[in-house]
Amino acid sequence: MAVARKMREYVENGSMIRKMFEEGARLKKIHGEDKVFDFSLGNPNLPPPAALKERLRAVVEADDPALHAYMPNAGLAEARAAIASRISADQGVALGGDQVVVSCGAAGALNIILKALLDPGDEVLVSSPYFVEYGFIADNHGGVLKAVPSLPDFSLDLGALEAAMGAKTKVVLVNTPNNPTGRIYSAESLAALARAMERKGRENGRALYLVSDEPYRKIVYGGASVPSVLASYANSIVATSYSKDLSLPGERIGYVAVNPAAEDLPNLMGALALANRILGYVNAPSLMQRVIAGMGEACVDVSLYERKRDALAAGLRAAGYDFDLPAGAFYLFPRSPLADEARFIALLKEENILAVPGSGFGTPGYFRIAYCVDDKVIAGALPGFERAMRKALET
Repeated sequence: MAVARKMREYVENGSMIRKMFEEGARLKKIHGEDKVFDFSLGNPNLPPPAALKERLRAVVEADDPALHAYMPNAGLAEARAAIASRISADQGVALGGDQVVVSCGAAGALNIILKALLDPGDEVLVSSPYFVEYGFIADNHGGVLKAVPSLPDFSLDLGALEAAMGAKTKVVLVNTPNNPTGRIYSAESLAALARAMERKGRENGRALYLVSDEPYRKIVYGGASVPSVLASYANSIVATSYSKDLSLPGERIGYVAVNPAAEDLPNLMGALALANRILGYVNAPSLMQRVIAGMGEACVDVSLYERKRDALAAGLRAAGYDFDLPAGAFYLFPRSPLADEARFIALLKEENILAVPGSGFGTPGYFRIAYCVDDKVIAGALPGFERAMRKALET
């Protein structure tokens, strides 16, 4: 066959999120858009802030001959400086533009980070549940993803993580707020994780890097805040995007920020910039770099996501579902009423409700609901969720 064996396996065992999204599209053609309730994809449904449209218009209309030109692989100096200034204020660590690489979204950021850090066979530890594409990205660069179960409340199991750190461990990857649980890792747990990584680094004679995937950093509720990974550990790196807080997933704009105290910093920054080029990104989109440079602290109206969360949670609790209310992101991760969550997902599908099984996130027995949808989708789905629960209890 012409297609590489590994890619055939990836296609066959690919993301359950995308599979459910495609199934939703099929069902909508059969039953109509308003009869199918698709909670599969974390696709922001809020409009970008009004200031973004104004900024985009100003950038496009500017008489700048370099508007669409090549640029340094690490990004425009003004964009990197603006990002560094915001990070310094937000995370309590003073960064300059030289510690920032503008990337093609958070996925692009993670790819260049792991390309820069991993040698063949190096391990990337992750706490489950975790975003399934982490495994693909680690494998892209010769790494091996090693999942460590979280505690029952989905906080970090620090003892298990430290026990899993071995001679091949190079990266510990955290995602806070977490997709799919909405868990925000506490400052105390991050500090304890940092101490464990320092101990293991000394034992193994090489630095371990703490990488934090933070696209949901601003999507938090009830006055919650996300503790700074950069402030917790010297060898720390943040990967993020503007996909969620500015509702720009299709524009593919994000960045990597490296702690200025990180080991071998000049070579690390050079490797990140080179990885941007050789992986084919070359540089992040020119227009969007100029846009984000002038956006300040703009963000979508997070209270609208909180309202959606609360409406969905109230309806599901009334129907008997068991879950923790998420502190961030825009997902619920309930426990399946059937031990085999795939069977329950099938019951939901009978009600034209699309959700993603927890096995797609390395945690069977649960399922994910993305509530970044129109309010009418939530309201319309609640009777079906109730009927599915009744069917499960009768099974």
